[in-house]
Amino acid sequence: MSSPRELLNAAKAEIREIDPHDVATNLSHYEILDVREPDEYEQGALPGATHIPRGHLEFNVEGRLPDKTKPIAVYCAGGVRSAFATKTLQDLGYTDVVSIIGGFNKWKDEGLPWSTPRALTPDQRNRYQRHLLLPEVGEKGQLKLMDAKVLLLGAGGLGSPAALYLAAAGVGTLGIIDMDVVDASNIQRQILHNLDRVGLRKVESAKMTLTALNPDLVVNMYDTRLGADNILDIIDGYDVIVDGTDNFPTRYLVNDAALLKKIPVVHGSIFRFEGQATVFAPYEGPCYRCMIPEPPPAELAPSCAEAGVLGVLPGIIGSIQALEAIKLILGLGDPLVGRLLTYDSMDQTFRNFKVRRDPQCPACGENAGEIIIAEYDDLCMPHAVAPAH
Repeated sequence: MSSPRELLNAAKAEIREIDPHDVATNLSHYEILDVREPDEYEQGALPGATHIPRGHLEFNVEGRLPDKTKPIAVYCAGGVRSAFATKTLQDLGYTDVVSIIGGFNKWKDEGLPWSTPRALTPDQRNRYQRHLLLPEVGEKGQLKLMDAKVLLLGAGGLGSPAALYLAAAGVGTLGIIDMDVVDASNIQRQILHNLDRVGLRKVESAKMTLTALNPDLVVNMYDTRLGADNILDIIDGYDVIVDGTDNFPTRYLVNDAALLKKIPVVHGSIFRFEGQATVFAPYEGPCYRCMIPEPPPAELAPSCAEAGVLGVLPGIIGSIQALEAIKLILGLGDPLVGRLLTYDSMDQTFRNFKVRRDPQCPACGENAGEIIIAEYDDLCMPHAVAPAH
C-alpha cells in the first residue's frame, strides 16, 4: 500500500508544475481553478478564479469548465491538492493543465495580486442551494442574480408570478411600476395580493409580499403612470424589463424607450385561454414594431377586463417571462429572441413562430430615423396607458 507521500510523488511525476510568477505575467492565458475549501476561498483568491472544492471536482468541473483544450492553472493552499486535482483533470481529458507551485500561500508571499472574493452568506448559501448545485449557475451565477436589476411593468396577472419567481431566485433589485389599487376582482389571478389588501396601492402590496419572501430584496416602487415624460428615467439602470402591460400605447412606448437604452424586454400577453411570450433584444432580434407594425382597432383588441381570462393562465406566461429574464441575466440557453412562443391552455399546446427583424422597421430598421419618445394614446383608445392584466 502506497503512503500519501508516494501517491503525491506519483501524481507529480505525471503532471506539469508552474511557477506562480509565470502565471501572473500571463494571467489572461489561463483559466484559474481554485480547489480549496469554501472557507479558504472566502479569505482570498486569485483574480477571476473558478472555485470548485477538490472533493467536488470530478462531478462539477465539466459543467463549469467545458472547454477541455483551454489552458488551466490549478492551485490550492500549498500545492498538494492542486497536484492531485491536475492529475484528475488530465484523466478526465483536459489537455493543458498545470499546478501552481506553492499554491495560494506562495502566491501571496511573492506579492502577486489577489483579492477577497465576494461570497454568499451561510443563509444565502442554504437558500439558494439548488441553484448552487447547477454547474451552469453556481455561486458566480447566483451573485450575478443578486447584482441584477429587473423592472416589472405591472403588478397584475403577469407581473405577480414573474415577480415572485424572480424574488425567490435571488434577483437583487426589482422595480415595480403600477398606478392601481388592489381590487377584489384582481385576486383570481394577481397572486401578489390578497383580500386583506383590497384598496391598498398595488406597489405597496407587492413589496410586502416580495420582501417577506426574500428579505435581501430591494424593491423600487413606481406608483405612477408610465409615460413619455418619465419612462427614460424609470427604466435607466435596469438590466431587463418584464412587460406585463395589456395595451398597445404602452407597448410601443416601452419598445422605443428600451431600444434607446438598449435594454432587453421580456414580453408577455394573455387573452381568455391563450398566452404568448417573446424577448425583444435591441438590435439583436426584432423589436415590438417589427412584430406588430400597426395596432389593431380597439374593438379587435379587448383587454382582460373586457374579454376575461382564465386565472391560472397568467401564472404560466408570467413564469415563462421570469425564466427568460433569468436566462438573459445569466447568459443561459437560447432566449426567445426572434421567436414567439404561444400557449393554448385548452389543448395544452405550445408553438414556436419565427419573428424576424424588419429592415424597414421605423424604430430599429436599417434606415430608421432618430427614436422619439412620444405618447401613443390615440392608437387604440379607450385603454389607459397603465400596466394591467
